Amino acid sequence: MMKILVTGGAGFIGSNVVDEYINRGHMVFVVDNLLTGKMRNLNPKAVFYRVDVRSEEIGEIMAKEKPDIVNHHAAQISVPASVEDPILDADINIKGLLNVLESSVKNHVKKVIFISSGGAIYGEAREYPTTESYQPRPLSPYAIAKFCSEYYLAYYKHQHGLEYTVLRYANVYGPRQIPNGEAGVVAIFMSNLLAGKQCVLNHFPEDPEGMTRDYCHVSDVARANILALERGDGDFFNIGTGKSTKTLRLFKTIYDAVRKIRPDFPEGLGDPVRQEARSGDLKQSCLAVAKAEKVLGWAPQVSLAEGIRTTLEWWRNG
Repeated sequence: MMKILVTGGAGFIGSNVVDEYINRGHMVFVVDNLLTGKMRNLNPKAVFYRVDVRSEEIGEIMAKEKPDIVNHHAAQISVPASVEDPILDADINIKGLLNVLESSVKNHVKKVIFISSGGAIYGEAREYPTTESYQPRPLSPYAIAKFCSEYYLAYYKHQHGLEYTVLRYANVYGPRQIPNGEAGVVAIFMSNLLAGKQCVLNHFPEDPEGMTRDYCHVSDVARANILALERGDGDFFNIGTGKSTKTLRLFKTIYDAVRKIRPDFPEGLGDPVRQEARSGDLKQSCLAVAKAEKVLGWAPQVSLAEGIRTTLEWWRNG
């Protein structure tokens, strides 16, 4: 059994990771300011602290609970928001991480699992699907902060011996996702369609079918966080599917799934309204995951169709 502190553990992805850690018999402490996290996401077996990652209380919590591992999911997650306010993005995503790392060193944490963004840091990559050997060219403050954070992790290992593993997520979707942030498009489409509202498809002028993304189910992501507890030291890994999906195809998959459970569904909602891509949006992103399979022993298991089906079930029951 390990003692694991999960920042952002009341959020969409973090709470799913917390559940998996607890299911494996680990003791988990959750730190979350509940700005986007929800109390209903919290596992009742976890110890909860309502604290911001930038707070001095982080060090006090670590001194009290003595975690072996820190899993850092807390972040400002929106690319458009980072473009609008780069200073706030850096304050949360860089200074927040540094506060966690300083506290980890002082309290003898063995390892930090850091959540980066394979869906953003590579920029408009010329290699597609993109491997970890491709040099990132981040094109948004959010992506820049994530890539910068990876260098800070390497520094803290070199200077203080603090071990780390970086997981570069693709676009994650699944139960508990809220309809905001770039990767929230699945939740946005489902929320709108179930409410009988028109959906919006953001796209670049040359491609009315929308942008291309790699959608990975949160249960697969949670498994990667289990494996990273004891594997992948001092390295970084793409966590995705290696399969690209146009936004229009994603919409149609969700639309068809909703129609199966709503036979009275209005026909007019089957064609989304087109709008221009937002600041910071990439035309395409897809991650090669062979390295994670070789080193971590991880591979995605949930297909897009199955993932959409189970996510829709959660939305209906939520």
